[in-house]
Amino acid sequence: MRHVSNRGLELIKRFEGYSSKPYRCPAGYWTIGYGHLIRGEIPESITRAKAEKLLKADVSDAERAVVRLTKVPLTNNQFDALVSFVYNLGSGAYQRSSLRSKLNRMEYDDAANEFLRWCRAGGKVLKGLVLRRKAERDLFLDNTATQ
Repeated sequence: MRHVSNRGLELIKRFEGYSSKPYRCPAGYWTIGYGHLIRGEIPESITRAKAEKLLKADVSDAERAVVRLTKVPLTNNQFDALVSFVYNLGSGAYQRSSLRSKLNRMEYDDAANEFLRWCRAGGKVLKGLVLRRKAERDLFLDNTATQ
């Protein structure tokens, strides 16, 4: 099984941010920690250690989805960018996306530009999502090796 690099994990953490208290994300979902979607009872708070544990589990789900849905070779940076994308939007959005379709046709540059189309939450373009998608696109196109 393939895993996101530290660089990819830090990108996710930077854009998700950490919150010990539950909050509604811009799309209206209850979240906590590093953008963890709360299913079930809403806790009052969590520790940073618990948030890290939830992050690792959620990232693992995103990694599996990228591996399952992507049929072409990926660099580590491309994989990291896609894991961040799936972590934020879910595997269903990736599965239905033009990004995935173009990527699986080996249209790497065209696929990279698709990141920039995913900047809305709750029907509004959000600056944070614009910045995240640009960072994911830049990482996707970065040919330098990562650990």
